[in-house]
Amino acid sequence: MYYNGIYHLFYQYNPKGAVWGNIVWAHSVSKDMVNWEALEPAIYPSESFDINGCWSGSATVLPENKPVIFYTGIDPNQYQVQNYAVPENLSDPYLRKWVKPADNPIVVADETMNKTAFRDPTTAWKIGGHWRMVVASRRKQRGMAYLYRSRDFRKWIKAKHPLHSVPNTGTFECADFFPVSLSGDTGLDNSAFGPNVKHVLKVSLDLTRYEYYTIGSYFPEARDKYLVGKGFVDGWNGLRFDYGNFYASKTFFDPSKNRRILWGWTNESDAAQDDAQKGWAGLQAIPRKVWLDPSGKQLLQWPIEEIETLRGQNVQLSNQELKSGEHIEVKGITAAQVDVDITFSIPNLDKAEPFDPSWTNAQDLCGLKGSTVQGGVGPFGLLTLASEKLEEYTPVFFRVFTGLYKHVVLLCSDSGSSSLRKEGLYKPSFAGFVDVDLDDTYKISLRTLIDHSVVESFGAGGKTCITSRVYPLVAVFDDAHLFVFNNGTETITADVEAWSMAKPDKMNN
Repeated sequence: MYYNGIYHLFYQYNPKGAVWGNIVWAHSVSKDMVNWEALEPAIYPSESFDINGCWSGSATVLPENKPVIFYTGIDPNQYQVQNYAVPENLSDPYLRKWVKPADNPIVVADETMNKTAFRDPTTAWKIGGHWRMVVASRRKQRGMAYLYRSRDFRKWIKAKHPLHSVPNTGTFECADFFPVSLSGDTGLDNSAFGPNVKHVLKVSLDLTRYEYYTIGSYFPEARDKYLVGKGFVDGWNGLRFDYGNFYASKTFFDPSKNRRILWGWTNESDAAQDDAQKGWAGLQAIPRKVWLDPSGKQLLQWPIEEIETLRGQNVQLSNQELKSGEHIEVKGITAAQVDVDITFSIPNLDKAEPFDPSWTNAQDLCGLKGSTVQGGVGPFGLLTLASEKLEEYTPVFFRVFTGLYKHVVLLCSDSGSSSLRKEGLYKPSFAGFVDVDLDDTYKISLRTLIDHSVVESFGAGGKTCITSRVYPLVAVFDDAHLFVFNNGTETITADVEAWSMAKPDKMNN
């Protein structure tokens, strides 16, 4: 949340190790979302209603400029209950200490609900005389977004009907519900509502370890329902904020710059854990500004502008021609910690491979058509965190197909060749389709931020985003290299600009 000139980041943390358990709410503060100072935990197990853990939740700043935290506590029966906490001293600019009022818990599951899958209350919003919030849950295998209302922010009543539910998804968790403007990239307060506003419902799915969102219409009065917009897939094959290693995300409204900020968690990819995809140890991805694409079909995301304050040495490659099979090194930057922005020009789309309509799963298609499998138009892109002789590299690349009505564009980030380490790593092919019309411009952009073990890519101005965690053995520090490549038969032209990235002055210290 943003409060009195300071950003507060609360995050799940195990003070005893980088594994799941002993969860508290760690607390860090910043004035720019780049430099962070760690404080003592804001919330930790101390009462009967949270003695077995303080799990995820949200912050809401009330109109009287009073912040409130909602969070899920685990009680002595291992039931999940919803609690709240308030600052002990509002005059403390860092809000170091939080107290849990005696009337907790404020929301408990009734006898018709799943008490062990009932968690992660959202930021609240107010329309008319009622505050509202959502708690994520499951009924059998149906994902549930239960709606609660309150007049005083303390006594909460479950609505007769859920805000939304979807069959056969498994448990909803880390739900997020927020408004977006139909015009421009300005963010909106959670209580914004009107004819020029759409709403976004995002859920994290415990079964898949991926997140999905839809855009639709919210009807607060009478029905108090969210209806998914026409054409959106509501479930496992729906839109995702990020098609890679990105989970448990949350947005907040930043009133200082009138923007909505998205922040997610990129999981540790260590297969030595019980389940590689469910590794809980992780770190925060770069904060992103998020807004509605002018088409209304999806959201756009872009690293916050403050990240650019870390830029240092700059290099440019203009109108760089890449023939079939060529790769060219981007020199003069620190390839292990770099921000690189490329525009690819495609002179000829005629040789694009035909697209098979059965290729509905982008991740499977990336595994089938990897960076070394020659195509017509592509694969072309970046070889990130690469060793000099390419024993290790993580390719981020586009591939273009000829579809029935327009060209189909695939963006991939493939960690299969990212490390010479043979065991203990989860090295998937991540991918998403990119909704662009190449016949208009014959160009497509790719921005990638690389930070030692994290590769975050933003295709086509933030239409498709992929985050990967990789662990090279050779391509580290000064031995990491960055290449632009083309393995398609058609020549590609690239305009490259890259910046070495400095470390923040304060990295949670």
